[in-house]
Amino acid sequence: MSKILVTGGFGYVGSRLVPHLLSLGHDVRVLDLMLYTEAGFEALKADPKWPEWEKRFSLVRGDLRDAGKVREALAGRDTVIHLAAISNDPTGDIDEVLTRQVNFDAVGMLLALAKEAGVKRFINASSSSVFGARTESEINERLEPEPLTYYSKYKALSEWLVLSASGPEFCAVNVRPATVCGYSPRQRFDLTVNKLTADALRKKVITVHGGQQRRPNVGMTDMINLYGILVVAPVEKINGRTFNFGFENHKVIDIAKIIQSELSDLSVKIEVTDTADHRDYHISSDRILNDLGYKPVSSIKQEVAHLRKVLESGQFPDIDASEHYNMKFMEVGRDAGCLAYLAR
Repeated sequence: MSKILVTGGFGYVGSRLVPHLLSLGHDVRVLDLMLYTEAGFEALKADPKWPEWEKRFSLVRGDLRDAGKVREALAGRDTVIHLAAISNDPTGDIDEVLTRQVNFDAVGMLLALAKEAGVKRFINASSSSVFGARTESEINERLEPEPLTYYSKYKALSEWLVLSASGPEFCAVNVRPATVCGYSPRQRFDLTVNKLTADALRKKVITVHGGQQRRPNVGMTDMINLYGILVVAPVEKINGRTFNFGFENHKVIDIAKIIQSELSDLSVKIEVTDTADHRDYHISSDRILNDLGYKPVSSIKQEVAHLRKVLESGQFPDIDASEHYNMKFMEVGRDAGCLAYLAR
């Protein structure tokens, strides 16, 4: 059993990861500012297994840029899974300083404090968007990142912090997920697959903007499965390494067709419009398939089927509610707490 700290543990991915880690028998602590409601925490407490899990769970409510809260959260932990971030390209572009403070400055402080606390393993969630828009046929880990946004820029830079911290006593690894799709108690509908699925179910029409842009995706089930594996993976296989993680590199129009096929009983139509967003990227995940022997356990099709069941159950009655869209809901200001730590 590992004693794990999950930063951002009640965000989109964290809200599914935390119960998964608890189901594997780990002791889990979450550090979270609860920016996007408490839906993930409420779902955890509503789980039938909560009475058993509760004694292996703890929560620190706080900001990743607050050294005191970070120290409190790290106490007694041997593993960190770092998910907390100003998340996705449009949200990160709202304020570069804020994005830098959370996605870069705070990562450096977290690493320093993790080492100070005796943490032995650090798993960092980066992003496949660090590659930018590329034409190469093989987008693998040997290709130099060319980030296009503040979000991807500071994700790319933070990878260097993580790798420079790695060593014999501190196993550190970067994961570059494709866009995650699927259900979470802290549901997002500002992600391609989720948005198109929701529109198909309620409107019977999928509106595709452009359609020729490629978007790599990975299912939520695979995402949480990988983090569970990395917690116990042999150090020599992951220490100081970076892994792409995404298995379906489809054009947006083809994603729409996958969704249309999965919802074939609804006679969903696809409408194509013009777009100003021509970001086009794909990734190769051969390294994680070959070096770690990872085998995908999900797919866009399976995640769409699961999301359909959840939506038809009425769990999210208002798909347009602001809490399902990072740019609409996020309210957080600049905080130079990491600078205060650096200059102490």
